[in-house]
Amino acid sequence: MRVEDFDFDLPSDRIALRPAEPRESAQLLVVKPDSESPFSDLHVYDLSRLLRAGDCLVVNNTKVLPARLVGKRQRGASIAGIEATLHKRESETTWRAFVRPAKKLALGERVQFQRHENGTTLTAEVIEKGDAGEVLFRFEVAGEALDVAIRSVGVMPLPPYIAAKRTEDDRDERDYQTMFADRSGAVAAPTAGLHFTPDLIKTLRLSGIHFAEVTLHVGAGTFLPVKVDDTDDHKMHAEWGEISSEAAAVLNETKALGGRIVAVGTTSLRLLESSVNDDGSFKAWSGDTSIFITPGYAFKAVDVLMTNFHLPRSTLFMLVAAFSGLDTMRKAYKHAIESGYRFYSYGDACLLHCAF
Repeated sequence: MRVEDFDFDLPSDRIALRPAEPRESAQLLVVKPDSESPFSDLHVYDLSRLLRAGDCLVVNNTKVLPARLVGKRQRGASIAGIEATLHKRESETTWRAFVRPAKKLALGERVQFQRHENGTTLTAEVIEKGDAGEVLFRFEVAGEALDVAIRSVGVMPLPPYIAAKRTEDDRDERDYQTMFADRSGAVAAPTAGLHFTPDLIKTLRLSGIHFAEVTLHVGAGTFLPVKVDDTDDHKMHAEWGEISSEAAAVLNETKALGGRIVAVGTTSLRLLESSVNDDGSFKAWSGDTSIFITPGYAFKAVDVLMTNFHLPRSTLFMLVAAFSGLDTMRKAYKHAIESGYRFYSYGDACLLHCAF
C-alpha cells in the first residue's frame, strides 16, 4: 500500500506534553467498526463496564531505561560531541544505538558518555556501523552493572514529538513508566499501559477481568519515520520479547472459556501475533520480532486492542488500520481531533474492536 494512504492532518496543540491526572481519567474512544454507532466517547475508568468477565488484559511489563546518552569522542586534539539513543541490547556488554552525528565515529573509536549533574562516566567502543546512523557499542561493564551505569549516565528518552516542545525533567522519570514496569530493557514506554493505576486494576479484577504479563523491550525504532513510498519496502527494527509458560496458560484458558484477548498496547499485540500458533493457541516463547502489520493482515491472537493515538504515516497507525479498518480509523481519528482528544505517548486512548 502507499504510505500516503495513512496520512492525516494533526493540529500541534493535540500533542499531549503531560499525562492525564489521575491516569485513568484520560479519554477513551471506543471503536466498533460493525456498529451502527461506531464511536463512543468515554474514559479509561469505564473499562470495567466495557470489558466482560472472563476477558484477559495483556500488559507489557518492560521497564524503560534512561537510554539517551550524551558524550564525546576524542581523536588527538579533535573532540566531537556525540548523542546516542540506545534501542536494542544484543548481549551482556553490547547495545545498538542511533547516533548523532554518526559520521564523527569510526570503527574502534571510544566514546565517553557523561552526565554532568553527577559526574558519572561510561565508556563504549564502536564495533560496528550500520545504515541511518546506527552503531553497535561495546561497553566496559556488563549485565546488571551496565544497567546501573546507564541509569546513572542516561536521561529518559522522551519521544521526539515531546522533546521538541520541552526538555525532560524529574517528573518524566515517573510519568514515562507504567505501573507494570519490572524487566529493564525498553528505551520507549508501552504507552497504553500508562493509563493504569492500582485502583483501576482492583476494579477490573473485581469485575472478573484477568491479567497476563508479557515482555517486549520497545526500541527507539518505534519513532523512526517511514521513509519509503510503499509499505512493502519498509523494514522494521527487531525487538526482543518473551511470553512465559504461566502467561501462555492464562491466555489459553481465557480462549477455552470464551473470553477475549485484550492487548494493552501495540507492543503486546505485536508480541502475541508474533508468537501465536496456527490454531490460535499459545506456548512459552522468546526471541526477536520485527513483525510489520498492515491492512490485509489476518489476526489470530487478539480480539480487542487498547492503544493511544498515533502519528500520521507511522507503522503504528498502519497497525490500527489493519485491526479496525483503514476507513474506520480515518473517521475515528477525525472524530478524535474534532472532539479534543490528546495524541501520542502522554495522550488519550482508544479501545478498538477487530473488524476482521
